[in-house]
Amino acid sequence: MKYFITGITGFAAPHLAQMLLKDNHEVHAIIRGSNGREMDLLDILTHEELNTIVFHYGDIKDYQSVYRVLGAIQFDGIFHLAAQSHPPTSFKDPVDTFANNVQASVNLIDIVQRYQKNCTFMFCSTSETYGDSCKTTGILKESQALMPSNPYASSKAAIDLYLAERCRNGFIKGFITRAFSHTGPRRGKNFSISWDAYNLALMKTGKKSDRILPVGNLETQRIVIDVRDTVKAYYMLMNNFENGKAYNVCGDIKNVHKMEYFTDKLIEISGLKDVKKEISKELYRPVDIQIQVGDTESIKNKTGWKPETNIDQTLSDLFNYWVRKINAGTR
Repeated sequence: MKYFITGITGFAAPHLAQMLLKDNHEVHAIIRGSNGREMDLLDILTHEELNTIVFHYGDIKDYQSVYRVLGAIQFDGIFHLAAQSHPPTSFKDPVDTFANNVQASVNLIDIVQRYQKNCTFMFCSTSETYGDSCKTTGILKESQALMPSNPYASSKAAIDLYLAERCRNGFIKGFITRAFSHTGPRRGKNFSISWDAYNLALMKTGKKSDRILPVGNLETQRIVIDVRDTVKAYYMLMNNFENGKAYNVCGDIKNVHKMEYFTDKLIEISGLKDVKKEISKELYRPVDIQIQVGDTESIKNKTGWKPETNIDQTLSDLFNYWVRKINAGTR
């Protein structure tokens, strides 16, 4: 099969590309600019895997950039992962967030429905579209009303609804994924959990002399799964989905924890002593979500998917990823 990925220089997409390549699929990806940014993917991919991907250069916010690729090459599936995905940044810059997440997505969807008649379109939405409704309604089903709590989630909800409408009215074939919290190697250090891992790695490598770990709100509750399990869900759905449907991608409710649990696990994994967690108001969101737990019966019934990676392994891989990046001087 021939697949096209957006967001290849982000967090999850390199893991997805690696999975597709291992199954001998042809992988194409688009990169904004042409300054060798793809070389950064070697922190996940091998040289052979990197050289196998067909890279296209352009900006998906620009309609012609998208058309130059999707108007010329036919694909079996498109995984649309590109986004401004950091909620705190969306409060500071909602205009850029909507340009990256709404305009770019509309460009892609319009061109796919015009020129990619046999292609399946996957839109990577987010559990953030449910907002803070879990604390009052309980476990979140896909039928739950979307009530975003930040500009990032609002931008995702817009395309979530738009793609469902396009599919329902027969203009395009596709599905939506609403991934809940996930982490692992390559997660940006401006995200919780990875921020902790990065700072602990600085301490471990001697790049940070004190043992003070700045933390945000450790009282919110999440189920956190491995990024590699998350992209496996995307891949499995690409081969078995109901047109226009949204699918929650989440772990089991028995694994819901306060965020402090993951911080403490990382401190334990690091082997560091006398680490002091220090609250930093700068790390708090203006509006936070207290708890998120998603119902996953739809994806399980459709594909048989379930998370397989133990969170201890995920956190260990994340910590060691940052140690390697810092020692290599590429953090």
